[in-house]
Amino acid sequence: MGTRTSEFIARLTEALGPKGVSTDPVEIDPHISDWRGRWKGSTPVLVKPATTEEVSKAMTLCAEYGFAVNPQGGNSGMVNGSVPQGEVLISLKRMNKVREVDTLNDAMTLEAGVILTKAQEIADENGRLFPLSLGAQGVAMIGGLISTNAGGVGVLRYGMMRDLVLGIEAVMPDGRIWNGLRGLRKDNTGYDLKHLFIGAEGTLGIVTAATLKLFPKPAVKETAWAVVETPAKAVELLQIAKAASGGAVTGFEIVPKFGLELVLKHIPDTRDPLPSTAPWRVLIELSLPREEGARDMIETLLGDAIEKGVAADAVICENEGQKAMVWKIRENIAVAERAHGKALKHDVSVPVSRVAEFMERGAELARSTAPGVDIIAFGHVGDGNIHFNVTPPPGVDQDAFVAKEGLKVSEAIHDLIASLNGSISAEHGIGRLKRDELAWRKSPIEMEMMRAVKKALDPDGRMNPGRVL
Repeated sequence: MGTRTSEFIARLTEALGPKGVSTDPVEIDPHISDWRGRWKGSTPVLVKPATTEEVSKAMTLCAEYGFAVNPQGGNSGMVNGSVPQGEVLISLKRMNKVREVDTLNDAMTLEAGVILTKAQEIADENGRLFPLSLGAQGVAMIGGLISTNAGGVGVLRYGMMRDLVLGIEAVMPDGRIWNGLRGLRKDNTGYDLKHLFIGAEGTLGIVTAATLKLFPKPAVKETAWAVVETPAKAVELLQIAKAASGGAVTGFEIVPKFGLELVLKHIPDTRDPLPSTAPWRVLIELSLPREEGARDMIETLLGDAIEKGVAADAVICENEGQKAMVWKIRENIAVAERAHGKALKHDVSVPVSRVAEFMERGAELARSTAPGVDIIAFGHVGDGNIHFNVTPPPGVDQDAFVAKEGLKVSEAIHDLIASLNGSISAEHGIGRLKRDELAWRKSPIEMEMMRAVKKALDPDGRMNPGRVL
């Protein structure tokens, strides 16, 4: 460690106190690799601010000494955006306070280090719903969820994280604090600056707090598991469910038979809710304001779907245990897939009207490009986001396949996505993993505008360098 770095760390410690700074390799180690063990990084120092003012002090010193910064929340990302590569690592874990819950405004203000499950609990304790829900919700933090514009299973009803944010507080690269914590749903006073930070993956500044939308808690949730023959039938079923419920569909997930089989094989205490030889299942959730008529509604829409030949069969969950079981199946597909072996992962989206076309053509492309592969395509039909994963043929070297033949498969899948006016990253972000591809997938004018924003807010390029751009 050089003299300048040692001096920098000494001044950090003086500004934040010993609890706010660490060079202990044992404490740092969990922060410099991703949760899947794919990437390993390094940092000269772990900074642990407890307040926005301490973030500001740290950022001011980083600017003075010219150090790049890697902001980190729960480190649950998928695209190598939060693992430091020599930058100063600023962890927001200690910033976990609830600043305000305003039920009359259906809003709450939380610091960046609040874990998503805690945010859900806070809303519930106040008779409200915070609807963001995803697999990593036990570790993912509000700041990271905002910085990656997280999605999850409720997007078709409530939108992405961007749609759930009313205001943010952020610390700029030079240490200045921007307080944009406004609980307003209408505010036409120029550029809506919060949206620059949402989805920016920490490349423009550090989100330290946010004012988030709350919603009424549903009186009842009706959950069903349906069997369909094709993804096209699943999209038809979605339209029936939305029309019959008046837009109360809050979950609509497609599950392939192969994915279900992997879950039953690798995940303990799971069972098939409705055994069938059909190739696809759909998990349907309705969130309704009244219990009266709720069961009739879901029975009627499923009966209508079966009568029309859209669904082959269906079962309605009779209790909370059965509801938990079908959601456990859906949420553990990725875990079971990892137990099965390596896979090429594609977090993609298309308009809902083109989901079936993408899934059919994507499978054909993958199998023609690399004969013998298996397809595990699952996810959020309701918002057009499909996790289209491809497993290597049996018996081949999985690492070699992913590094060589797999690249051709991924390029073909992303070319198809582009032709369907879709996105190569629906909810996971860009990070370092997709940075280079983003540069040639987006139009020159889009990249020019993004670089102009980056240059304006982070002129020295010190914020999470090498990610996104």
